[in-house]
Amino acid sequence: MGTSVFNWLSEWLASERNQYRALQWSGWAGYTLLTFIGGFFWVENHLLYSGYIAVATASGIAISEGMRRGFQRLWDKPPAQRLLGSLGVIIVGAVLWAAIKFGGSLWLYGKESDEHPMVMAVYWFSYSFLIYMTWTALYYGIKYYQASLLQQEKALRAESIAHQSQLKMLRYQLNPHFLFNTLNAISTLILDQDGKTANSMVTRLSQFLRHSLDNDPMQKVTLAKEVEALMLYLDIEKVRFADRLLVNVDLDGDASEALVPSLLLQPIVENAIKYGISQREWGGEVTIKARVFAGELLLEISDNGPGMPEAELARLGSGSGVGIRNTCERLQALYGGEQKTRFCNRPQGGLAVHLRIPFERE
Repeated sequence: MGTSVFNWLSEWLASERNQYRALQWSGWAGYTLLTFIGGFFWVENHLLYSGYIAVATASGIAISEGMRRGFQRLWDKPPAQRLLGSLGVIIVGAVLWAAIKFGGSLWLYGKESDEHPMVMAVYWFSYSFLIYMTWTALYYGIKYYQASLLQQEKALRAESIAHQSQLKMLRYQLNPHFLFNTLNAISTLILDQDGKTANSMVTRLSQFLRHSLDNDPMQKVTLAKEVEALMLYLDIEKVRFADRLLVNVDLDGDASEALVPSLLLQPIVENAIKYGISQREWGGEVTIKARVFAGELLLEISDNGPGMPEAELARLGSGSGVGIRNTCERLQALYGGEQKTRFCNRPQGGLAVHLRIPFERE
């Protein structure tokens, strides 16, 4: 019961109008209570005094509501005009409220008061002006604070949209070498009158492209599904390389359930095939290993090709390779400093790519 009431109150206060109402009524309630306690012990007729406070509070609320509408009209004006206009609104409100309170005090105390009427009028105006100046300062302070929060929210929303657009742009930059090689292979199969294989390759290519376009790059998939998507790509490459391409996948323990960005592995495997396997007449092998350690998913994609010179290794991830660079930028955009990408030559030959990202489950 208590939780539901708290949730309802939180939702109700989420509206700026409701926030204003809560502050307005709680502020005037506090004024009423303090005024009543302040005069309770020295007035004789408590009933008349309670009526006087009720009239003063009701009129004070009504005048402050009118002032609020005046401030709303002044909100979009230039600063100098807003300042002078707000001061005029405060003076008008203070004069009206002072007149009501002055009349109420005459009605309450009659001729018993020793103060001169002019002195009383100045006193009530000064009192009313101070109250409404305080009310105005709080009103504008909260108004500026809400405007600042709104601007921050807009800035964060714009940054989020830009971030999503960046990820989608990086995600959809398919390496043209892959499409060129695939279409060239299909053309060769057609010229060789191997229509069955060509049709199979076109079907696999369409499945891979459909998967690439249908999956939201902002969403993560399990590593098991990511490997399934990778196999769509590898099925195409195997048509080109036949028995020259071997693939080993080793997902240890909970690694298959880890969430990773969609199509994370394809550019790295494509790079391994392009610079590793295709460089050797007898082909080669691509190995994908994954394990979970200390709350992180550790991925290793390696080949047994010729490897790369150390000078070129240093440029991987920030050089001209679109696929690898985009993968590194996607990981940086998604995980920031919680991810790490490392490229190294294997002692037994070939290149290894090590990825480290936070371990997450669905």
